[in-house]
Amino acid sequence: MRKTKRRKPMAEINVVPYIDVTLVLLIIFMITTPMLQTGVDVDLPKAKSETVESSGEGVPPIVISIKKDGKHYINVDGVTDDLVQPEEINARVEAVLSNNKSPQVLINADKTVDYGSVVTVMASLKNAGVPNVGLMTKSDDDQ
Repeated sequence: MRKTKRRKPMAEINVVPYIDVTLVLLIIFMITTPMLQTGVDVDLPKAKSETVESSGEGVPPIVISIKKDGKHYINVDGVTDDLVQPEEINARVEAVLSNNKSPQVLINADKTVDYGSVVTVMASLKNAGVPNVGLMTKSDDDQ
């Protein structure tokens, strides 16, 4: 009688299907990544936007207003707009940050104010330690 030789099981893994799946995922990610990096068009004078949620602590936001004549105003208590020099904004905001660690800070600028003035105020707020700065806009419904 002849003994039939049995084949020994192979201990190798077939990796071809894994390579196929990996290449398909790579192609999918290469196609979708540029779609995720689109910019947002912002029209500051009028924009369709949701109302900003308050911080929930009952503390009014800090609003820095820049008028078309170049004057800067700061509203800390939610009631009065105080005329302030651009250099003083940093100190005023730091004083509020000592009491409230995470206040909402908004910039309300006239549409004719140059971009450099707004960026200067935003840089001053970042230097004061404000993590997020919001820009106020007028909705299309407001006249």
